[in-house]
Amino acid sequence: MARIVNDFSINIATANGTGSQSANLILLQTLFDMGIPVSGKNLFPSNISGLPTWYIVRLSDLGYQAPGDGTHIQILLNPATWDEDLAALEPGSVVIWNTDSKMAMEREDVISYPVPMTKIARTLNPKLARMIANVVYVGVMAELLGMDQEILEAAIAKQFGSKAKAIELNAEASRLGRQYVSENFTKSDDYYVEARDLEAGGFFLEGNEAVALGSIFGGVQMLAWYPITPSSSIAEGIIAWLPKLRDKNGKSTYAVLQAEDELAAAGMVLGAGWAGARGMTATSGPGISLMQEFIGLSYFSEIPSVFWDVNRVGPSTGLPTRTQQGDLTMLYEGSHGDTQHIVLIPGTVEECFEFGWRIFDVAERFQTPVFGFSDLDLGMNRWSCNGLEYPTESMDRGKVVLTRDQLDSIENYGRYRDVDGDGIPYRTLPGSGLDPILYRGTGHDEDGAYSEKPDVYHALMDRLKRKIEGSRDLLPAPMVRQEDVCDIGIVFYGSMENTITEIDDILEEATGKKVSTCRVRALPLHSEVQDFVERHDVVIILEINRDGQLYGIMRKEYPDHLIPKMKSVAFSDGMPPRARMYANRIMAVLKEVEL
Repeated sequence: MARIVNDFSINIATANGTGSQSANLILLQTLFDMGIPVSGKNLFPSNISGLPTWYIVRLSDLGYQAPGDGTHIQILLNPATWDEDLAALEPGSVVIWNTDSKMAMEREDVISYPVPMTKIARTLNPKLARMIANVVYVGVMAELLGMDQEILEAAIAKQFGSKAKAIELNAEASRLGRQYVSENFTKSDDYYVEARDLEAGGFFLEGNEAVALGSIFGGVQMLAWYPITPSSSIAEGIIAWLPKLRDKNGKSTYAVLQAEDELAAAGMVLGAGWAGARGMTATSGPGISLMQEFIGLSYFSEIPSVFWDVNRVGPSTGLPTRTQQGDLTMLYEGSHGDTQHIVLIPGTVEECFEFGWRIFDVAERFQTPVFGFSDLDLGMNRWSCNGLEYPTESMDRGKVVLTRDQLDSIENYGRYRDVDGDGIPYRTLPGSGLDPILYRGTGHDEDGAYSEKPDVYHALMDRLKRKIEGSRDLLPAPMVRQEDVCDIGIVFYGSMENTITEIDDILEEATGKKVSTCRVRALPLHSEVQDFVERHDVVIILEINRDGQLYGIMRKEYPDHLIPKMKSVAFSDGMPPRARMYANRIMAVLKEVEL
């Protein structure tokens, strides 16, 4: 057989809490530093330690980042999933397994490399053998695939920072893994790696850390949070970076509060917004559910506030460590009564950073709660990044009145009076000496006075809707990849961005049709999304949820003549999207419409 170079998937099966994550990241970093397009998916259980965990590494010179259709190289260290992992392999797969696990290799139709990983690790440090065994398999992989040892050891140094003993211990473990392979095996598989030219300045970054850094550049002044997977690392990232970036002359220019629960965190965010500070929280679907009353208060009283939802699988506790796009409708229409919210939806780690700072401008410009919508896949995995877009202009504080002269220049000022026709009133801030400082969560007229009059309430709700509707084309426009011939259009959002190129290629090869794509980056939907639908014969609305939530929004908001051409393809099983699975579902729909 011909050599298979930089085009295969590796599945590493271990147990949570054994130190395997460090080894996995070393492997990923080494491949990345060799210039190989690579991605990693961490599939971990919802407990602290002991349960099975898998790490999927995808190498693709074409840049595909979704998990592949199957596993080409399986690393086995966990007896608990041994039989299941083996049974899932196709004949001819490569299996690298730890003979010290006391498990049998009962497949004769695979290429087997048995290695006493724990025994090798014990020669270095008996107490840490279980953890060091993970780096032994990195060395085994390095020798079998032809990875550069110097780059590997640089990745080890990067992983362990200033811990010199840990660096040398793990570097030696990798060398012993390589040595065992060279002394005991003749390579009998066809998988290899080859270095490629790496774009200068590239680095790995998790989506949550990107949001954290973006929030700091956006001027966050108050973070209130309550821990919940998979959003906690946003707060942890902000906490880690704030002292480095925002302490001045020994003084802090921010406040961080870990609240007693999500409800309290939301209330603190509103308090910050009312006071004129940039406040935010980070949570997931269950937290958003608990925050709904405060979200409604923020919408109705028009307090700028920022909520990041890193989506996990629901409902209820659901699958806390799996990914989904099931919160979209809740964010867009959340809280009791008639509400409509602005939602920013990053699809890349670069956009996680950019939207991290832009979201505060949007919240203050429109005086409303604004949601950042990410998911576990984008938020908690490392993605290659070639640069970040930093803010270059002053913060957009919106219609905030800071001086008496400004207030006097506004004819017939009222806290909730629309004097410009855009639905957005002017606001004053506490401590400025300017009255009135009114924010009401009950019925109110244009001056902020309590009112239950039907015409006053109706006018207020119309203005709030007009304000949010007016944001459509001022929010991030969709990313459109347009073909000259418009046969098939795909509308999608969020982390599906990292799978769409492969889906596109599969569809074009299978159907002979040209495929255009449109990635939605914000709600309410930009006018360019409707234009995209108009230009295509069939438009697939592609989502990682069960019910086709974006499809439902589009059906509700778009003209009747567009509805027949829109088709929903929605699927969720907790896993990051696999390209062929979604492509097959799209092709089934296309077959139904005879396209």
